[in-house]
Amino acid sequence: MKPVTIKEIKLHIVALPLVELLKTSFGAEPFKTAIIIEAVSENGLTGWGETALKTKPSYGSETVLTALHITRDFLIPKLLGQTLHSPTEVPALVKTVRGNHHARAGVEAALWDLLAKANGMRLADYFAAHLPAGNTPRESAVVGVSIGIQDSLDEQMALIQKRLDEGYGRIKLKIEPGWDFELARAVRARFPDITLMLDANSAYTLDDADHLKQLDQFDLLMIEQPLAYDDIYEHSLLQPQLNTPICLDESIYSAQDWQIAMRLGAGRILNLKPTRVGGYTESLKTYRLCQESGTPLWIGGMLETGIGRAANLAFAALPAVNLPSDISATNRYFDPDITEPPFELAPGSSIRLPEGPGIGVDVQRERLAEGEARWRESNPFAPLWG
Repeated sequence: MKPVTIKEIKLHIVALPLVELLKTSFGAEPFKTAIIIEAVSENGLTGWGETALKTKPSYGSETVLTALHITRDFLIPKLLGQTLHSPTEVPALVKTVRGNHHARAGVEAALWDLLAKANGMRLADYFAAHLPAGNTPRESAVVGVSIGIQDSLDEQMALIQKRLDEGYGRIKLKIEPGWDFELARAVRARFPDITLMLDANSAYTLDDADHLKQLDQFDLLMIEQPLAYDDIYEHSLLQPQLNTPICLDESIYSAQDWQIAMRLGAGRILNLKPTRVGGYTESLKTYRLCQESGTPLWIGGMLETGIGRAANLAFAALPAVNLPSDISATNRYFDPDITEPPFELAPGSSIRLPEGPGIGVDVQRERLAEGEARWRESNPFAPLWG
């Protein structure tokens, strides 16, 4: 494999208008915000990564502004001038930066893209090159769609029907106390045969176990992260009480976390978000654990732009990712995105991988600049941070 030497890393903070707001148990934000990382090698190649975060510490403790600080002031200085033979070397180079998984993931993603391009490989094939034989990626990934909390059951039903008509084969609904049992019952009455899952985003406690048991009757694929965002133990007490598999999301920040969760029986399915676990190097370790244990696995999303979406899609094409991933088509979220070509839903509720090297999509500089301008206009703290 050809190495690269890192000459420059540039940061672009963007705010993109969403086609539809996605309301969860911890609210909704008017824009998709992110830090776009542009890594440039000494021979002029460019790799792109994305730190997908909110302006508020709702999903996790990081925000766009905290990630900007950590990336600019701590991560980039440790990487400039370094010669990398593999992006798996990055965690060791930044090991003195504790936590801040999203910030680390964004920078590492740009270097995965850069090295894949330097070696003339699609990112999916480059991931496979870091795995044992037999992990040849598929040419497409099976995907599903996530639907936020609506103002009424009628609106919820209409949106589900819209997504089914578009061709999505797995429906994920956001829930919270007061918007769960009646929702599931109504959806099952209207759509008895769809593949359905519910995502609680940590909205419940163990005291709600009897209430959550009632959801077993609706033949759900899974209930995602019902309990606290930082909990594994109480999930291990809840799972034996449910027939429906629990899928862990927010509480898994590393391969070691997933090992602990498996040993405790805290969940039967994993939503692997590469940005949440600190990048694709840690994601590959977690992937191998799931592959060896036969754990049902899918790749989650953070409303990424085409940059993060392309990288997640490449990972979702790996063979041990065996459940539909949260990587919907571009028109589900953005019009337009900051990359071309757009991702389109194909038959079988799937999205094909781009054919080019690295992430395989092209960043549109004028749209990137528009996103940066919108960030500055919409955020009162922007002048203080750049």
